[in-house]
Amino acid sequence: MRLTLYTDYSLRVLIFLAAKPVGELSTVAEISGSFVISKNHLTKVVHELGKADFIETVRGRGGGIRLKVRPEHINVGSVVRKTEDDFQLVECFNRESNQCILAPVCQLKGVLQEALQAYLAVLDRYTIADFVQNKDEIRMLLFPPSLS
Repeated sequence: MRLTLYTDYSLRVLIFLAAKPVGELSTVAEISGSFVISKNHLTKVVHELGKADFIETVRGRGGGIRLKVRPEHINVGSVVRKTEDDFQLVECFNRESNQCILAPVCQLKGVLQEALQAYLAVLDRYTIADFVQNKDEIRMLLFPPSLS
C-alpha cells in the first residue's frame, strides 16, 4: 500500500507543528520552505487538517497555524483514515465497479482485507508524539540557525 502525497504532507505538517515549542505559530510558507514542497498543496492540506480539528488557525497580523491538540492525542491511523480517500487495494473491494470474474469464489480478497486491517492497526499504535521524540534533531533540520 502506498500513501498519497496528500497524506504524506499531512503527516509532515503535523510533525512540523509538533516539533515547534507548544503554542508557537507557524505559517504555510514556513512549512513549505522547510520541506521544499508546493505552498498551494500545503494550503489545501492545512485547510483540511483544520476541518478535521488537528490544527487551529489564528487569523490576522502575526497569525498562523498550530496544533489544536497535543501530539500524543493525534493518532496516526486516524490521520491516515481522514486523509486517504481510497483503501480499495484491488478491484473487488468496490462492489459497484467490480468486474473480476473470480470475485464470488476468490480467497485473495480476504487476505488483502486482512493485510489492510493489519496495516491500519500498526498505524493506530502510534501518535504524532512518537515521531518527535528526537525534537532537537528535527528542529536542527527544520529550523536551522540563521547564517547572519
